[in-house]
Amino acid sequence: MIVKTIVQVLWLVSALGLTALVMLHSPKGDGLGGLGGQAQLFTSTKSAETTLNRVTWVLTALFMGLTVILSAGWLEAPAV
Repeated sequence: MIVKTIVQVLWLVSALGLTALVMLHSPKGDGLGGLGGQAQLFTSTKSAETTLNRVTWVLTALFMGLTVILSAGWLEAPAV
């Protein structure tokens, strides 16, 4: 039961993180530059956009994988 709770918490964190990262994406391709200087944390705007894209894809894969695991019921205790 504790494993299922941990997976559910990871699923929730990945959902919230994914939502935040999608909101950071700029439709003009500015990426983090639209936040007023936040792109200065990276070496260039291109680097910021690339990093943002990679992190978004990783969280997407994590969210989708955890969704499949939770919805399939693979973590449920077997009926005795």
